[in-house]
Amino acid sequence: MFSILLKYKILPPLIFFLLLFFTSFSQETKQDSIVLVNKYQNNAGDALKNQDFETAIINLNKANKFLTSSTDTLLKAEVLLGLAELNYYLQNFDKARVETNNAISLLKSDKKNEEKLALAYNLYGFILTKLNDFKESEKYLKEADNIFTKLGDEKNQANVILGLGILELNKKNYITAINYLDAAIPIFNSYNLKYPEAISHLNKSEALLHVQNEDVNYDALEQAKLSLTKAVAISDSEGYTKIKIDSYKIQSYLAMKQNETEAGLMYLEMYERKIDSIYQIYLSAISKGVDAETNVGDLNEIIANQQDDLDKKQKSINFGKMTTGLSIALIIILSLLTLSLYKNNNLRAKANELLQDKNSELQLAKEKAEKASLAKAQFLSTITHELRTPLYAVTGLTHLLMEEEPLEHQKEHLNSLKFSGEYLLSLINNILDLNKLEANKVEIEKTSFSLKKRINDVLIALNKSADDRKNKLHLEFDDTIPDKLIGDPIKLSQVLINLIGNSVKFTQHGDVFVRVNKISEKEGKVSLHFEIEDNGVGISKKKQKSIFETFSQASLQINRKFGGTGLGLSIVKSLLELMGSKIQLESQIGKGSKFWFNLNLEISEELNQESSDKKVVSPVDYAALENKRVLIVEDNKINQMITKKILEKNKMNCMVADNGIDAIEIVKQNTFDVILMDIHMPGISGIEATQRIREYDNELPIIALTAVTIDENLDEFYRAGFNEIIPKPFKTEEFFEKIYRTLQGRKSPVKS
Repeated sequence: MFSILLKYKILPPLIFFLLLFFTSFSQETKQDSIVLVNKYQNNAGDALKNQDFETAIINLNKANKFLTSSTDTLLKAEVLLGLAELNYYLQNFDKARVETNNAISLLKSDKKNEEKLALAYNLYGFILTKLNDFKESEKYLKEADNIFTKLGDEKNQANVILGLGILELNKKNYITAINYLDAAIPIFNSYNLKYPEAISHLNKSEALLHVQNEDVNYDALEQAKLSLTKAVAISDSEGYTKIKIDSYKIQSYLAMKQNETEAGLMYLEMYERKIDSIYQIYLSAISKGVDAETNVGDLNEIIANQQDDLDKKQKSINFGKMTTGLSIALIIILSLLTLSLYKNNNLRAKANELLQDKNSELQLAKEKAEKASLAKAQFLSTITHELRTPLYAVTGLTHLLMEEEPLEHQKEHLNSLKFSGEYLLSLINNILDLNKLEANKVEIEKTSFSLKKRINDVLIALNKSADDRKNKLHLEFDDTIPDKLIGDPIKLSQVLINLIGNSVKFTQHGDVFVRVNKISEKEGKVSLHFEIEDNGVGISKKKQKSIFETFSQASLQINRKFGGTGLGLSIVKSLLELMGSKIQLESQIGKGSKFWFNLNLEISEELNQESSDKKVVSPVDYAALENKRVLIVEDNKINQMITKKILEKNKMNCMVADNGIDAIEIVKQNTFDVILMDIHMPGISGIEATQRIREYDNELPIIALTAVTIDENLDEFYRAGFNEIIPKPFKTEEFFEKIYRTLQGRKSPVKS
């Protein structure tokens, strides 16, 4: 037969015809396959919007059959993109990223599929946004936009704009996000694309909740409500269950924003309950989808292919049953594993979302705490200034009265008044020290000093307090300790004054021992052990746990009997922690207390006394101050009187200016030897008044006489042109010493 066909030349045309037939058939089959895949994907997409997972999975399974049997690149990419959309919808973003990436790789190999490639880029951008890979997300969304712009595809461009809006929302660029979403909404509306329009309104509502009214020219909260209402209306009319569920979360945020806590919690509970129900529906759909697509179809195909031979057919059926059973078991196991992974990923995503919300709350709480701390610091600075001003009047008037030869019983009252003033000043200084420590404004300095001399100075300063309480101070100092050390002598003195002063205060007719021993010495460093022990009232075990807290004392009775604020030991604890040490305590009620700490210091090679030890108050030649002309610039009438009387008692000539403006005019018209300038005054401040005087007179000595806390403002005072600073209240001896030293030209104003 073959030879006859060949002889009459029938075979070549027949072969051509057959080839043409099969080519045409192949092309038609290919087109039919694409149509079917598109149909299955559209069915799956519509089912997803309505939360019909069973229909979605069955249709995607049907489309997935073409993935293994077809060599068509476009067809495979279509199926992969459908699976990616399903996983994106179910928040399995890692799986969605893998499938979309595979689809992009297939589509890149065929330059004719630009539209499909752009759709894949756009989906990939959405997925990467959810995975917080914002840089890559923007890159793929922009690639998609370039292709759709070239193709003139406005509808798909709107989807890109939606993606950019969601991206900016996740990046917390809320106003930019709103601009993108506002651009996308009218396009979706014109093409009657309800689902993306609803998504746009929902995301816009969320973005508006984060916008401050001062940043926009509308009421952001009202606009958020309006956008949410539109999203819910579309989801209700179209049956978009997932959007309705997501709206509960936005309604929760909105209620919280309006301080409607109960409503917010109700919506949040509804959202979590509905989301959890989706997982159960999805699990059921997976099981049904596997049954529908695998069980019968595979067996029928095996039976149809084995009908020629009954024996082989029986064997094949048995084999097929076993294979099918194993396949079903494997598919179920893989499905359960996938669900488990999905559940874990979803829980992780929820946990991350909650963490982000908590982080935002913590950030807000941190900002509020910082503002509160700043407000507290400003309040303390203000209140201490306000306290120092009347306290200056108390101490100043006490000094004047004590110099007017009072009677003996009056002296007793004046001494009590003086003690009260000094106590108040000590309290104010303690509060300021604590405030600086809490604000981390205290820095440890390194200076060469003599430890033994420092401790002796502290004991001398506290000796009168000890004598008043009939106590004896004892120093046990290890003579092997190097003479010169490097550290912060001021803060160490402050620690010792507080600890020794505390022991003196809570001991009567007793002894206070100060012990300093060397622990070790090597490589230019020495480790020292400090002990302060007394045989006073002691501290209970319960109170030992809180004794170092701010405003803490052993008991209310102790407070009433011995006085104090409970700030000293808190300051000690903070200062020692700054110096790398820790305060320790042993105590028994009625037997006394022992405080101790260890401190590491560097050994100094310097042989001379440190500069701070050399500092001796200069002797004042009061005769040289007589008849000196002084301008007192002070707005407080009582303070004017006190300062003037103190100076006039030393035979100095005084003139008073009530404010900075008057002071400038008086200086222009008169000659003075020195100006005492207050800082806080009505009109212009003392700093500004000094700066104006310095514009035409850089030689006249100006001293800041102020109740302002000056620790952080020394440079500012000197740059403004002050020669010296005297804080109020002051000791009269130091007051005249600084005036005398300034007049002798020992300090000149700093020139900026």
